[in-house]
Amino acid sequence: METQTLKAEVRTEGGKGPARQLRMKGLIPAVFYGPGKKPANLTVKPDDVVDLVSGEFGRNQIVTLEFGGNKELAVVRDLEIDPLSRAVLHVDFYSVARDRAVRAKVPFLTKGRAVGVAQGGVLRVIYRSLPVLGAPDQIPAKIEVDVTPLDLHQAIRVKDLKLPAGVTVAYPPERPVVSVETKEKEKTDEEFYGTAAPVAGAAPAAGAAPAAGAAAPAAGAAAPAAGAKDAKAAAPAAKDAKKK
Repeated sequence: METQTLKAEVRTEGGKGPARQLRMKGLIPAVFYGPGKKPANLTVKPDDVVDLVSGEFGRNQIVTLEFGGNKELAVVRDLEIDPLSRAVLHVDFYSVARDRAVRAKVPFLTKGRAVGVAQGGVLRVIYRSLPVLGAPDQIPAKIEVDVTPLDLHQAIRVKDLKLPAGVTVAYPPERPVVSVETKEKEKTDEEFYGTAAPVAGAAPAAGAAPAAGAAAPAAGAAAPAAGAKDAKAAAPAAKDAKKK
C-alpha cells in the first residue's frame, strides 16, 4: 500500500461555534490521537478527506499527516457525516506504525457461479466485510474468493481464505463465510429465526380442526341431553298410571 499525504493545520479553539466558523471557511475540524501520541486538534479540507477514503483501501488507507512541522502515519478511524447533505463534518485520525498491528474491516467479495447454484441451490454470503488484524501497510483492499467449485452443502471457511503474510481474520478458522444451500434449507432457517412455536394450551384458531381427544367429551355430552328428553316424555305416562 502506498502512503498518501494530507496537510492539516493545528487549531486552538474547540466547540460548536468555532467548528461552524471553520465550515463556513471550507474547512472541518479533525483530531489526531493514538498510542504514545499527544492528541492534537486539527483542521483539514473536507475534499482531501473525501479523496482519501474514496480510494481502493477506503478508511484503511495509510496517510502521512503533516501538521505543526510533524509527520505522523495515521488512518481514518471515524467520520461524522451530515445525514442529509452527506458532507463530511468531522474526522478522527488514528496513529499507526508499520511494526504495530491494527484492527480493520475489509470488504468480503465473491466471484464466479457456484456449481451448486447451477443445480438449484442458493449462494449464501454470510459476511459482507471481515475483521482483520495485521500491519497497517499489509491490510488488503478487499478479500475475494472464487465460489465456482462450491457444490450443494459446501462452504468456504475462514481457514480457506488467502490473506497477505501476517494478516489474520479475527474469527475461528472453521467459521464459514460463504456456502451453498438448498432452498429447503434456506426455508428451514427462515422458520427457525422468524416463526414462533405454538404456545401450549392456547385456544385453536377459528375454523381449526379440534384437537385429538376433544371429540370424546362432546360425544359424552350428548347422552345427558338425550336422557333428559326421555325422562320428560316418560313423565305423562307415570301420571296416567297413578290415575288407574
